[in-house]
Amino acid sequence: MAVVGVDFGTLHSKIGVARHRGIDIITNEVSNRATPSLVAFGPKQRAIGESAKSQETSNFKNTIGSLKRLIGRTVNDPQVDNVEKKFMNASLVDINGTLGAQVNYLGERQSFSFTQLVGAYLGKIRDITAKELKTGVSDIVIAVPGWYTDIQRRAILDAAAIANLNVLRIINDTTATALGYGITKSDLPEPDNPRHVAFVDVGHAGFSVAIVAFAKGQLTVKSTAYDPNLGGRDIDYALLTHFAEEFKTKYKIDVMSSPKACFRLGASCEKLKKVLSANSESPLNVESIMNDIDASSKLTREQLESLIVPLLDAVEAPIHRAIAESGLTLEQLDSIELVGGSTRVPALRARIQQAFGGKPLSFTLNQDEAIARGATFACAMLSPVFRVRDFTAHDINHYPIKVQWAPVPTDPDDDTEILVFPQGNAVPSTKILSFYRKEKFSLEAAYAEPALLPGGINPVFQSATVPEVPADPKGDSTLVKVKTRLNLHGILSFETTYFEEIEEKEEPTPAPMDVDKPAEGAEGAEAPAQPAPVKKKKIVKKNQIPFVATTTSLDKATLESYKEKESDMHAADKLVQDTEDRKNALEEYIYDTRGKLDDRYAPFVQASEKSALLAALSEAEDWLYTEEGEDSTKSVYVSRLDALKALGDPITFRYREHEDRQKSVSALRETLNTYLAQATSTDDKYAHIDQKDKDSVVEKCAVVEKWLQDLVAKQAEKPKNVDPVLTSKEVEKKRDEVIYFATPIMTRPKPKPPVVPTGGSGTPQGGGTPGTQTPKRETPKPEKQQQQQQQAEAGGMDVD
Repeated sequence: MAVVGVDFGTLHSKIGVARHRGIDIITNEVSNRATPSLVAFGPKQRAIGESAKSQETSNFKNTIGSLKRLIGRTVNDPQVDNVEKKFMNASLVDINGTLGAQVNYLGERQSFSFTQLVGAYLGKIRDITAKELKTGVSDIVIAVPGWYTDIQRRAILDAAAIANLNVLRIINDTTATALGYGITKSDLPEPDNPRHVAFVDVGHAGFSVAIVAFAKGQLTVKSTAYDPNLGGRDIDYALLTHFAEEFKTKYKIDVMSSPKACFRLGASCEKLKKVLSANSESPLNVESIMNDIDASSKLTREQLESLIVPLLDAVEAPIHRAIAESGLTLEQLDSIELVGGSTRVPALRARIQQAFGGKPLSFTLNQDEAIARGATFACAMLSPVFRVRDFTAHDINHYPIKVQWAPVPTDPDDDTEILVFPQGNAVPSTKILSFYRKEKFSLEAAYAEPALLPGGINPVFQSATVPEVPADPKGDSTLVKVKTRLNLHGILSFETTYFEEIEEKEEPTPAPMDVDKPAEGAEGAEAPAQPAPVKKKKIVKKNQIPFVATTTSLDKATLESYKEKESDMHAADKLVQDTEDRKNALEEYIYDTRGKLDDRYAPFVQASEKSALLAALSEAEDWLYTEEGEDSTKSVYVSRLDALKALGDPITFRYREHEDRQKSVSALRETLNTYLAQATSTDDKYAHIDQKDKDSVVEKCAVVEKWLQDLVAKQAEKPKNVDPVLTSKEVEKKRDEVIYFATPIMTRPKPKPPVVPTGGSGTPQGGGTPGTQTPKRETPKPEKQQQQQQQAEAGGMDVD
């Protein structure tokens, strides 16, 4: 069973796996530890991850990023319009009430929801992991931002189901970071005096803060705060707009009017930001940005910091909010840990330190991989395969959740909502709500403070309807109880609805025992026994009430449809890739073989063979670059390659035999010499082996030596461009034959010497046949005689 944790990132994702020696961050097909979070569509196939990144510039309109940001959103979300579209080039559309992208795929316009796109990307993550572990992958833990709502978390579960993955836990990224930090610490204090650590994560598109209390064997998240729109990409965009304005004057071009020019300039700005994190000044060069113009400029670190002042000013608010909600003071914080790639920006780091009152910052965690490691630890804790040290992570929910309902007509003054899970409520958690009802009613789960939500996400995210309420025997309202649960994923659900009935059950009470009871028939015998008193016991019986729950999760039919479509597209991608591999193999064979015919293969090819092969290679090359050859099927490429190999393999075989035959002959001769030396040796090591067996080894070696000499001589007379009479395979077979024959004889162990019994004086006892043992019978001696013998032996005397 694979143990896998995934840090699902905006720019790229990291994959952690648990091995018996610890947690490893694995590499993808091009040996990178981070896989780009991109899905691209083309005329023949999809490209996901690294392959999507490699063609992003040429196919940017059909390359979809921001998967983490856009899953679970709607097309009319103001944040999508005002923020996300700045970083997107694809057309965004509505698909059954959720956000999707429209792309050109297989020569036609097609639309895919972001749940489908994330499912495709998670399928790539699954394939990378399965290739590394050489086993199937099904169970994973996915780390997501703590500001994800119920809608977005359910969409992640649906996306994982499309990729045939079972999510053991959706873990908040700050909690994953804290888990990776705390589970390896052996010096944590007792629970009554915990260590308080602030974790600040500044990634590509978000800013997260968590205050966590650590004690032996546990962590407790005390508070969290977020700014979902503050990250590295916002710094990149500030640079992009700066240079776009500069190039309007300098080169008379409007970069912002061209999506491709924006993309090229944005990539250069990202590199510039990284250079300025370690240097005070850096140039910027963009080749052919637009209208065949090569643009260039430069920027200093001071200029960069002045451009991002609004971003730096936004840093302090979430930090102060997290500290305030934790109930701690700055002095009570023992450490401030920074993670995330954007914390490398010096100005951002300085502003974070300022927000914490100048306290020193700590960088003990891997800034890029801490979340993935923590998610993998969480998966290992939930897996039966690994034993992980006992460590409990107490997480909290970020958004307060209420349940609301329509007022009861007979009681208009009754409350219509209740705060069920306040902000900071423990996760997981279960609450039971009670309602007095006579007829059907509905409930809605909603976020109590919509202003905290990212963008325009609907605060109402779930409903439940009880279509029929059982009548109360007395005619009163029935007390209906509704069980609600906030599970390990941070997802709310209405679990059950029921009403309680109290039944009274009679149980006889046993009579007390009378220890002074007289014997039966004696005077004053006991009066007839009275019946035992009956005790009534109340039993509470829970009667389930059917209800209908509506969530934002995909319905079963839609989910199965998406799974089937993803499976078909995955199979089509594999076929296209295999076809491309066979086409490349054919092309490589043509050029490789043609180049070697006049070089290393020249002595091994006959003139007629060479002319026939060259003609076939030319014909295959001409066909390969025709319209048919450019777009053919896998089987056609395979058959054409096989036809060429039928002509070229005899030549290749002669060349390889010439290279390998000498090594095989040398190995056989060395083996023959070794066994001949052993069989004719006078060493005591082989003295116990029968001479007849040694002679058989000598004879075997002589026969094989004669066979080898004859064939080597014949081979020497043959030209190199004809098939050999002696092959390395035949020589190796003869060598194995000699080894199997001689080894059992020459490694035969020496027999153990016979055990000869001896008497007290060391002379043989009894007159038995030599080589046999006659047991000596000892007669027990009286105690006095034994004492005399012991005294005599002590004085060197013999006793009869």
